[in-house]
Amino acid sequence: MTGHPSPEAPEVPEAPRGPSAKDAAEAVRSRINTAQPHTARIWNYWLGGKDNYAVDREAGDRIRELHPGIGDYARADRQFLGRAVRHLVADRGVRQFLDVGTGLPTADNTHEVAQRIAPESRVVYVDNDPLVLTHARALLTSSPEGRTDYLDADMRDVDRVLEHAGRTLDFSEPVALMLLGVVIFIDDDQEAYGVVRRLMEALPSGSHLVLSHTITSPAMPDVDAAVAFWNEHGTPKLTQRTPEQVARFFDGLDLLDPGVVSCSRWRPEGGGQGLPDEVAMYAGVARKA
Repeated sequence: MTGHPSPEAPEVPEAPRGPSAKDAAEAVRSRINTAQPHTARIWNYWLGGKDNYAVDREAGDRIRELHPGIGDYARADRQFLGRAVRHLVADRGVRQFLDVGTGLPTADNTHEVAQRIAPESRVVYVDNDPLVLTHARALLTSSPEGRTDYLDADMRDVDRVLEHAGRTLDFSEPVALMLLGVVIFIDDDQEAYGVVRRLMEALPSGSHLVLSHTITSPAMPDVDAAVAFWNEHGTPKLTQRTPEQVARFFDGLDLLDPGVVSCSRWRPEGGGQGLPDEVAMYAGVARKA
């Protein structure tokens, strides 16, 4: 381990007064395992956040030893989110987002990027990580003109996700489905493709799929080693797919240029913002006809 200095553990917000609220908060706390590293908290650590524990920092440092460029993936994926949302809002007129696999709140969350351009934008966040749930209030700081909401659920529960999202989003108007680094947690290919297909089938014409996914490639053997270490020690387990398998998630949709590519090569701004040309996180944006 690299022995990174340990900042204070993430602060879990106090429960509102009242027995039921207190019980609910305790139930959430009981789901947070501080003895095992968790991918959302490690991602937060790589992005410079404070919502992580010593076990996450140790695992993150070990993974970085196996694959020194791993921190670039977190940055590349986050910057891809910003570019994709800005394009959809400014150039495609999208005003609604269903962000599944939200992760821990950080700078420039989906609603912040969208509402900076179009304050009336609406965003529904979905995640099943209890630590994300404790910080969900940071995802609910909508502009007065727009709306944000949060659902504690697994993306596999498609019916529940869509039913809840329909309380905030108008499914007669285009919606951008954001699936950044989340389908990697579904190891069965048939189930993974099926979940994405069912979500997109519920959305109207003019909707978009924004998806990123860790790849496996003979050119990047250290990535495989880092993922193998993670799957042995961390939770939840990750599934890598080839670039061709990632592209299959967009079957039946109209891919926007430049197609399914490294996150750092999807319409880079400012010369790529200091990122390498190729990272093992591939992404794409596609429109539903």
